[in-house]
Amino acid sequence: MSEVKKIATRESYGNALVELGKEHDNLVVLDADLAEATKTGMFKKVFPERHIDCGIAEANMIGIAAGLASTGKVPFCSSFAMFAAGRAFEQVRNSVGYPHLNVKIGATHAGISVGEDGASHQCNEDIALMRVIPGMTIINPSDDVEAKAAVKAAYEMEGPVYLRFGRLAVPVINDRPEYKFEIGKGIVLREGSDVTIIATGLEVNESLEAAKMLEADGISAQVINIHTIKPLDTELVVSAAKKTGKVVTVEEHSIIGGLGGAVAETLSEQCPTKMLRIGMMDTFGESGPAVKLLEKYGLDAAGIYGKVKAFLR
Repeated sequence: MSEVKKIATRESYGNALVELGKEHDNLVVLDADLAEATKTGMFKKVFPERHIDCGIAEANMIGIAAGLASTGKVPFCSSFAMFAAGRAFEQVRNSVGYPHLNVKIGATHAGISVGEDGASHQCNEDIALMRVIPGMTIINPSDDVEAKAAVKAAYEMEGPVYLRFGRLAVPVINDRPEYKFEIGKGIVLREGSDVTIIATGLEVNESLEAAKMLEADGISAQVINIHTIKPLDTELVVSAAKKTGKVVTVEEHSIIGGLGGAVAETLSEQCPTKMLRIGMMDTFGESGPAVKLLEKYGLDAAGIYGKVKAFLR
């Protein structure tokens, strides 16, 4: 059996920027003194004249990006999710969201898989923050293939986009000829009849593995990859709920305001369904190896399996 290829989506982001930079002269990249970590340094090596290091001044970086967008440039600005969505929230809202400018925010190091950097840097609230900004598109890719496709799609669409990337190397699961990325469209990765598991980001692979474990127990689990949190594929969510009658959401984010919140809001209005939200349970993270943290907080395949089993009893 061949070894599973693992790539961190932040690496995919850096590579995608380089490829886009070769095709589009109006693409500019901004960073806040973290180019090596966010991987925008890859772009800087090839296009130094189109890379702006704004220093440790994330709010200022967003303001500069807004100004560049108003002149016809397509800026991708990057920092850790805690700073890009958290520290710079007011600038993202007022300087990018309110005038609906064509700014793309590439936020890396999201969720508890940041690992040893600890709770101060493990942003589990960024999707919730970005979701409440009118007109903001939010994409949380599951692997290398999807991350590259998401960056390309973000460039091609008009308007603000929040792209969420991770530090941890994750399995490549979308390297198949028929794979197609479309903003706002979820993907059914596995059919099932007993329960629907709706996952996003690195939790997509974990959910697929959990579904295999459930299958061994005679439980048929449908698995859906929701890479775009906003706009949510409400049609797919509702049809899945009607099909299985039970829905579980899985995310490396707070269960408040993220994928779980978005799905619950949709179903409560359109198709009331028995539901379970798996994610960070209104708590901060802690320092530790990423894989061990995912295990401790029940966000690995075994944890998902156990919670779904208990939910179905």
